[in-house]
Amino acid sequence: MSKPSDPANAPAPAGVNDLEAMLARALGRPGPLTGGDDAPLPAEAPVVAPQEQRCGFVAIVGKPNVGKSTLLNALVGQKISITSRKAQTTRHRITGYRTVGRSQFVFVDTPGFQTRHGNALNRSLNKTVLGAVADVDLILFVVEAGRFNLADAKVLDLLPKGIPVVLVANKFDLIHRRGELAPWLRSMQERHAFAEYVPMSAKNPKDIQRLFGICETYLPQQPWMHDPEELTDRSDRFMAAEMVREKLFRLTGDELPYTSTVVIDKFEQEGTMRRIAATIIVEREGHKGMVIGEKGEKLKRIGTEARQELEKLWDTKVFLELWVKVRSGWADDEARVRSFGYE
Repeated sequence: MSKPSDPANAPAPAGVNDLEAMLARALGRPGPLTGGDDAPLPAEAPVVAPQEQRCGFVAIVGKPNVGKSTLLNALVGQKISITSRKAQTTRHRITGYRTVGRSQFVFVDTPGFQTRHGNALNRSLNKTVLGAVADVDLILFVVEAGRFNLADAKVLDLLPKGIPVVLVANKFDLIHRRGELAPWLRSMQERHAFAEYVPMSAKNPKDIQRLFGICETYLPQQPWMHDPEELTDRSDRFMAAEMVREKLFRLTGDELPYTSTVVIDKFEQEGTMRRIAATIIVEREGHKGMVIGEKGEKLKRIGTEARQELEKLWDTKVFLELWVKVRSGWADDEARVRSFGYE
């Protein structure tokens, strides 16, 4: 990989004006609907003849904890991928669908590529990343605007040749001196021939609308693969485990190792209510105490917040029961990693 030149000392290459124009175009790019950025995305997909439809796969990749899941949720329009400040929160390939205008986007969120530990769990996560980007129409490579480090570089090196890559500079709203982005963008183009550059915030609806417009041009013209009302390929049972795991990570902070996981023991429908029993798996007895908390208060709060999230997601009453068990060394046991639902 070539080392970027120092923008303070190196003369601007002949293409710098093109890069600055790329920045201006990205900021002014309209969305896929008539009416520009201020036009909201439709609540329902319009009737479009199959011969006029576009549909394709868009992979979202990047280092851990860079905002991929937040971006996926914003693109789909509903929370289907969990988020937390803890790195390595996403562990599965999460597929989300969104139909906008004539186009159906099949977004694939991936775990952040793992470089720090080589245990069985991380090998499984990295295999998921590589599988997700092997056969897509477009890759969204997510970085923090104005930043690029070794972890970003390792992910970039994994991207397959021949698939267009859009550089998504997330958290653009945190950049105060935007004039510095042109040299940064120039250094990024030296690393990889990105098809597009999108400065954005995943929390800004106008930026999401713009991103749809950019992605749409890379989708092949073919009939939609899914019902326009569908949002994800993941089951409700899977979503229940993920919501519990999200609250586990958020409420234990950095104390609890990321290797903790959640297994659904029971998932039943009783009339309009869903009854769920789940087990939180930790690796050490001391970790069990962290999860349960004094007089069980931490575990109770995890359950309450997960239940409320699921009731909001499904619009139905949920009864959630949680247990905590110790399984020493499970994250380095390939058979047990698979038994817990990892690919």
